[in-house]
Amino acid sequence: MAVRSNIVGIDSPEALERALRAAYYLADEGLATAAYLGLALGKPLLLEGAPGVGKTEAAKAIAAVLGRQLIRLQCYEGIDASAALYEWNYPRQMLAIRQAGDDSIDIYGETFLIERPMLAALRAPDSTVLLIDEIDRADQEFEAFLLEFLSDFQISIPERGTVRAAERPVVVLTSNRTRDLHEALRRRCVYHWIDYPTAEREARIIMMRASSVAEATARAVVAAVEKLRREPLSKAPGIAEAVDWAEAATLLNKGGARWPDAFKRSIGVALKDEEDLHFIAPRLDALLAEATA
Repeated sequence: MAVRSNIVGIDSPEALERALRAAYYLADEGLATAAYLGLALGKPLLLEGAPGVGKTEAAKAIAAVLGRQLIRLQCYEGIDASAALYEWNYPRQMLAIRQAGDDSIDIYGETFLIERPMLAALRAPDSTVLLIDEIDRADQEFEAFLLEFLSDFQISIPERGTVRAAERPVVVLTSNRTRDLHEALRRRCVYHWIDYPTAEREARIIMMRASSVAEATARAVVAAVEKLRREPLSKAPGIAEAVDWAEAATLLNKGGARWPDAFKRSIGVALKDEEDLHFIAPRLDALLAEATA
């Protein structure tokens, strides 16, 4: 296995952690180590965790650190190879055939090929990061197809031949673990589970992402979202919601709303489900009073 000991000046997990911090992403030691090993070993990085813990943001930060374009493949139920790899521009092919008349024409030339995320990453492995987002939402057939891609980093286009990556591309997969992924897929990856950050780290994230938010506000938001996450909600607030809530409450406070009323009035930034709002409403005042005490 070829080991890349130095990736754009990053020669250790600690160096990657510092680089990610400069890209406004606070990674803990475990994530920085897993990401570094994935880059150094040329293996895909599989990030699992609850929605909102920063999996997609981690991929964006890695792309920023490497100075590469992020290519995102958003998975969904029923996704197939044509949406992930390539497809032919059929209307353009038909038009070209009509215009050519009796002349010969190659309707499988580059002009007619519609490039999708995985093919784009294979063709430019040195300047892209491929994010396969929420792989658990795809069905098992697509997951099986993905195994071959992650093993050899090549695809076969029947009309044109095999396309191979000149070097192993940087690939990040994310999963919300709505279903178990196949063991064969896990074996091909460097794995890391991302949990919600500690209160101290989340407060730092809020102040980093929302520079106008005071430390006391950030800590109050962290205390409140930690309590909300322990409730049986259909959609617990993630880190992005915590940042937005802190910004929204600060904006209302600057406009004259007092604490903790500013938090209460902006609760729709943190909770985005009618049933969740209805469920928490009877205890929201007490929860916010405790969080801001």
